[in-house]
Amino acid sequence: MYDICCIGHITLDKIVTPKAVKHMAGGTAFYFSNAIRNMDVKYGLVTAVADTELHSVTDLRDKGIEVKVLPSAHTVYFENIYGENQDNRTQRVLQKADAFRAEDLKDTEAIIFHLGPLLADDISTAFIKELFSRGNVSIDAQGYLREVIDQGVHAVDWADKKEALQYVDILKVNEHELEVITGIADIKEGAKVLAEWGVKEVVITQGSMGSVIYHDSIYYTIPAYKPIEVVDATGCGDTYMAGYLYKRVKGADIQKAGEFAAAMAGLKIETSGPFEGSEADVLAMIER
Repeated sequence: MYDICCIGHITLDKIVTPKAVKHMAGGTAFYFSNAIRNMDVKYGLVTAVADTELHSVTDLRDKGIEVKVLPSAHTVYFENIYGENQDNRTQRVLQKADAFRAEDLKDTEAIIFHLGPLLADDISTAFIKELFSRGNVSIDAQGYLREVIDQGVHAVDWADKKEALQYVDILKVNEHELEVITGIADIKEGAKVLAEWGVKEVVITQGSMGSVIYHDSIYYTIPAYKPIEVVDATGCGDTYMAGYLYKRVKGADIQKAGEFAAAMAGLKIETSGPFEGSEADVLAMIER
């Protein structure tokens, strides 16, 4: 039994910034796992990669992370291009991996299942429903809003949203994703609609503008913790959710969990690659 189990593909990432071009592993599974591995929590990852990328799994295992690997014909290959403003990026998908299936997790139990789909068909509504019957379900919505056409990533609505969101305890979106799903630009009104559709905790990240969490008709305003230098924003949302779910599963209230998550994301943006710091580092960031 895990406290938290993340389900998602490890990707091949090509990251282009004004300062450099780098090739590395990526995806929610990668960034979330690295960010949470030094926290006091029983954690496991379920992923699917091609045989050619098994070294990325070995790297995680060498760091002490428990990983269940499912076979896949291909590994997801993303290209992320950032301008001077790290809140904005252009993406291409050069290849896709096999979808996850409910039977792949029949022997995996957790208090919180965190789902990190990267593309709309990675994780089905039936799969969400099955996990909901066994634990709390947390989802990063971004993958459900991505359609790949000729390698380009195009924004689409979440086709099964009203059915799927009945089985979601915690949903993470940014302000743009919130508007796509609800058709509402106002953050507070959009959060209220998601709650009406069944989501218990709506987490809305706004990059350098902070975040808002909505639960039981209460809005929690979470400040952004400014980095000393903006180096690489890739994986910041995944890092935020690692911090948030860690604190929630340990019993922290929403405000404290949100502040811890925001500080963790603020630290991550100061370096290229995943966050690999400690809880003490995050607490120091909050006091900085």
